[in-house]
Amino acid sequence: MPADSPRSRPVAILFLKAPLFGAVKTRLAADIGDLAAWRFYRETAQRIGARLAGHPEWDLVAAATPRRSARHLRRALPALSGLPCIDQGEGDLGGRMARCLDRFAPRPRLLFGADIPGIDAGAIGRAFGLLRRSDLLFGPAGDGGFWLVGQRGPARCGGLFDGIPWSSPETLAATLGNVPGHRRVAFAETLADIDDGAAFRAWAGGSRPALFS
Repeated sequence: MPADSPRSRPVAILFLKAPLFGAVKTRLAADIGDLAAWRFYRETAQRIGARLAGHPEWDLVAAATPRRSARHLRRALPALSGLPCIDQGEGDLGGRMARCLDRFAPRPRLLFGADIPGIDAGAIGRAFGLLRRSDLLFGPAGDGGFWLVGQRGPARCGGLFDGIPWSSPETLAATLGNVPGHRRVAFAETLADIDDGAAFRAWAGGSRPALFS
């Protein structure tokens, strides 16, 4: 199959919520306030989209929730206005992630959140490189979760995200426990997941003026 075949071209899936005030980054908002959390989410999502859109090595797709929010995404996040947008569908976080990953099988595919400031084209390019030599790829976060999950080939997620304690120090470890033994797993670089006030302050020491200017 040619390298540029639509069935082999990598897909980068930007997994996000519609940036409705008071409905995003609720754990972070409890520490820094709804307005600051909303601004962080909105600006980070736009910057990630701008960094990754139009890259020659992958297709960038936005996967949005809640249902029917895709129609509002262009107005709320103008930097993402040119992206194809799909609905995450119903269900819990794991079910929606699995649905989005499975949708693009057998193409190499990465799924990552819109709230990780360290995501750029270099990080995604390196992740796709690692995925070429593995079946599953995880990008660890410093809090015990993961900022990225990748899959290659026709295999579906199956029970990969069943019974996962989300937003806990055991999130990644529990997910790895669901990986079948025959599947090869690789790990991308660790990035910061900004989920609470302490993480925000640690990150904002060097980044906040640029982000909120």
